[in-house]
Amino acid sequence: MRREELREMSIKELESRLLDNLEELENLKFQKALQQLENPLRIRHLRREVAQVKTALRGNELGLRNTSDNEES
Repeated sequence: MRREELREMSIKELESRLLDNLEELENLKFQKALQQLENPLRIRHLRREVAQVKTALRGNELGLRNTSDNEES
């Protein structure tokens, strides 16, 4: 996922995406433990996407990200 796409997403969408990615990552780790994982690179991609989403959420908490509420002034 591109950073521009993450910036355009709302906080609720980011939180939802984070939960979905964490759940999928957990499932992939179980598959890896059982040696049933088809695409091991998917784990790496998901870990990076989780980090990007968390970074976007943290940037919003710190006020580094413009939201529609801040643009009114």
